[in-house]
Amino acid sequence: MNKPMRRMAVVAGAGAAAFGMAVAPASAVPSTVWTVTPSPANYTAPNSGNIVMTAGIPMTCTTSTASGSMQSATGNPAAIASIASINFGTPTQPCTSVLGNVTTVATLPWTIYATDYNASTGGGVTTGYVGNIVAKVTAGTCSFTVSGKASGTYTNSTGILAVNSVSGELSVSAPSGCGSVVTTATKPIFKGNYAVKVTGTTTIPKVVGSNPP
Repeated sequence: MNKPMRRMAVVAGAGAAAFGMAVAPASAVPSTVWTVTPSPANYTAPNSGNIVMTAGIPMTCTTSTASGSMQSATGNPAAIASIASINFGTPTQPCTSVLGNVTTVATLPWTIYATDYNASTGGGVTTGYVGNIVAKVTAGTCSFTVSGKASGTYTNSTGILAVNSVSGELSVSAPSGCGSVVTTATKPIFKGNYAVKVTGTTTIPKVVGSNPP
């Protein structure tokens, strides 16, 4: 290779490396060892802000609480926590929609999976998803079942589990009384923040991912 060609190769390689760092600040190798502190432990996670599910129409909950257990784990994805209980709304603060009040009955447990870790932001941010989601939703005379997963992140500094699903992760089955508003072609979106603490304490759990040699 002549000198000009070598110089172009070096410049191109450096540019590609810089671009890779810009778009992928998380670990280059996905984490496979997940250290949860404390572990094992039970947690409680009330909502922080409204919880919204959009399935043809938006459905909003001002009150929601999840609880379950968490533990260190190995693998990718790794099951670092389970959701053993979750409610959406209460009798005095029901979830609402233009079709009427909304009730959601979850088939549990759901599972929280970790897939990547970025130590450089928020005291450590874990990327993953809530899996094994199954729930029957009733809004007025319309009812349907939602199933699938919902992407999210967990931030160590705040203890916020931010659920932020994308279109196609959740699906609808068995719609009844919904007309054309909710059909099997509907792609629900689930968004909301939950503030995680060790049950009965003010302790925010920490999750750290690593990829040992």
